[in-house]
This record gives sequence, structure tokens and C-alpha cells, in this order.
Amino acid sequence: MSEKRRKYRLALLEDLTLREVFHFRVSLLGAISVLTISLVVIILLLSVLIVYTPIRNILPGYSESLRQQLIQESARVDSLQSTLSMQRQYLEVIRQITAGDIQSDSVQRLDSMEMVIRAQMVEERNAVTDAFMAQYEQKERDRLVLLASSSNPIRQLYRPVRGAIMSPARPDQRVYATTIRTAKNENVLAVTRGTILSSERMADNTFAIVLQAGSFVAVYRHVGTVLKPQGTNVEKGESVGLMDGEHDLEIELWEEGQFVDFEEKIVF
Repeated sequence: MSEKRRKYRLALLEDLTLREVFHFRVSLLGAISVLTISLVVIILLLSVLIVYTPIRNILPGYSESLRQQLIQESARVDSLQSTLSMQRQYLEVIRQITAGDIQSDSVQRLDSMEMVIRAQMVEERNAVTDAFMAQYEQKERDRLVLLASSSNPIRQLYRPVRGAIMSPARPDQRVYATTIRTAKNENVLAVTRGTILSSERMADNTFAIVLQAGSFVAVYRHVGTVLKPQGTNVEKGESVGLMDGEHDLEIELWEEGQFVDFEEKIVF
């Protein structure tokens, strides 16, 4: 008998008596066929499990499709909410007509009502946009005027620190300092070329630095660390101290004894 047609007998024996309980015959070709079919069945089952269960979301590429599906479903929910709102308005109009509160001739159609609502939304959005654009254009005009005026070097001041203005100066209320919120270890910079007139420790363990350039004086308060001692000449933009992250920087600008508006002189 050739090797291809040779069959093998596999038997299951009892442990104590060695009595044959079960046996079967299989050929080499049959064994290979059974293994191949088993592998194909396992692959098909895994494919079905991945395609039709949430397990597919862990595979590369499926998460993006899930995100797109969520976006589509979110847009559909918004559309349904808009439709539901229109239906409620329509039913409210019907109720008012039935109760005799309004005349049927004065009622607009559903599509015209939707157009009116959309027009109102556009008008509100345009009002906000116009206000923002007007404020932005005003700041840009101030920026251009500031950069164009080079006759007086004091008018071109460097920003003292990176941060956000928390409260501007209010000279009408005798508040002459502009408060700026900064991060820890942020550099405090010289707004102009000048000399450190003084650097004194304050009651809260911070420092007050006075920078003088001719008749122009800049006063920094609540500086965490002083980097330039008294009497040091500094250039514009040079670091004179560091913030401790616990206090806000307060800065005052004076020229010839007159208060100088911080936001008018410095592009922040």
C-alpha cells in the first residue's frame, strides 16, 4: 500500500484493563483535510466575531469610522431637535387658533417661520461678529499708530511680561497700576532702555523695581526675584527679574510726573 493510501488506527484504551473503548481510522490526507477545514472554520468565526461585535473598534482604522458615525449621529440629533422645536411651535399656533387667541389669516406657514428664525439667528450672529471686528480693528489701528510713531522712543515700549491683563489702571479712581497675571519663573522685562533706580523688598516678600529713562519712570511691583541690582543700566527687553507664580505683576508708567496709560503705550 502506498504512503498516500496508508491509514492509521487511533484507539482509546481503558487505563486498568487496557480494553479498547473507542477507535477510528484516519489517513494522512484525511488528517490534513480535517486540520485545513478546522483552520478555515476558526478564521471564519474570528472574522464574524470581529465584524459584527464591538471588538472591531480596537483594530486600526475602525476607530476613525466610529468617530465619523458619532458625528453623523450628533448632526442627526441636532436636526431632530430642530424639527421637534418647529413642530412644537406649529402645535402651539394650532392651539392658539383653536382657542381663538389669534386669527388664522395672521399665521405664517411652517417654512416661513423657519426662515424668520434663521434670519434672526443670522442677525444675532452678525451683531456679535460686528462687535468683535470693530474691537479688533480698533486694536489694529492703535498698533499701527504706535509702531508708526518713531519720533519719540519712549512711545515704543516693550511689554513688561508675558501674561494676561487682570485689571487695567483706573486713574479716575486713583488706581494707577495695571495688574498682569503671569506664570511662575516668567521673566520681567525692561519696557525701555534705562537704569534700575531702586529695587526694594515689600511686605509680602516680593520686590518693587523702579526703572528710569530720563523723565520716564516704570514701577514694577510684586516681582519674585530681582536679577539686576540698583544702578544697573539695562536695554529694552532685558530681563530685570522673575515672577514667583503666586503674585500678579503690577506696573505703573509715568512721564514727566504725569500718569501714562499702559494700554495706550504698550502693544500687549
